[in-house]
Amino acid sequence: MSTQKKSDRPEKITTQTIVEMKRQGEKISMLTAYDFTMATIVDSAGVDVILVGDSASNVMAGFETTVPMTLEHMIYHTSCVVRGVQRALVIADLPFMSYQVTAKEALINAGRMMKEAGAHAVKLEGGKSITPTVKRIVDAGIPVMGHLGLTPQSIYKFGTYKVRAKEEEEAEQLLKDAKKLEEAGVFSIVLEKIPADLAKKVTETVSVPTIGIGAGAECDGQVLVLHDMLGLNKDFSPRFLRRYDDLHKSMSNAVKNYISDVKSGSFPDESEQY
Repeated sequence: MSTQKKSDRPEKITTQTIVEMKRQGEKISMLTAYDFTMATIVDSAGVDVILVGDSASNVMAGFETTVPMTLEHMIYHTSCVVRGVQRALVIADLPFMSYQVTAKEALINAGRMMKEAGAHAVKLEGGKSITPTVKRIVDAGIPVMGHLGLTPQSIYKFGTYKVRAKEEEEAEQLLKDAKKLEEAGVFSIVLEKIPADLAKKVTETVSVPTIGIGAGAECDGQVLVLHDMLGLNKDFSPRFLRRYDDLHKSMSNAVKNYISDVKSGSFPDESEQY
């Protein structure tokens, strides 16, 4: 376990900070954010990494899957988040079909995410098949985070959100994919909804940090969708989710109280007018 104090680390979190945290045995905290206000709150609370996920498709836009998100959508959300962040590392998802066609197109789109949105790194889903693309982007100086296990952009291929890599063959392939991603130059890998023992094995095998979501406690860090962990989203209750608040209830009550005060004429009172 690290004896290094937070104050001893650079105030601004970088990809190298994250790698060093794994080496020192310090767990990495990561949450999503999609707008300026939420990013400001999450960053000031001290989270290490903010992911501008294409999960914005679900929690911000109301789509059923992440597939509808476009590069322009992600650039907009990422730029909003970056303006609210002082310390955290900001990683942006490259959305579906923005990197799967050619490595050249992927590089151009990753470059836009860095130049136009101000992202500090990008995240791509997939294993061996995308490693040439990952290498191309990394070689251009753009940090890349990998993503294995349940990959939501491929939901129509898998047909389900169930746990991945439970069978030996798929588990072995995932471990090989993790190694390939490491060789291609990723600085970290998200492991989503895979057995905890497999996630532990991957974490011990690769030198880069693993960030788990539904992948057990042995990953180097954890990530949750902000709206889920704050209890804003009431319809999503997977086994791996721990709700730290019930903002849906408190916000609903606040709105009801406001409506009541307006209807009764008690808002605004004399102290709230000019």
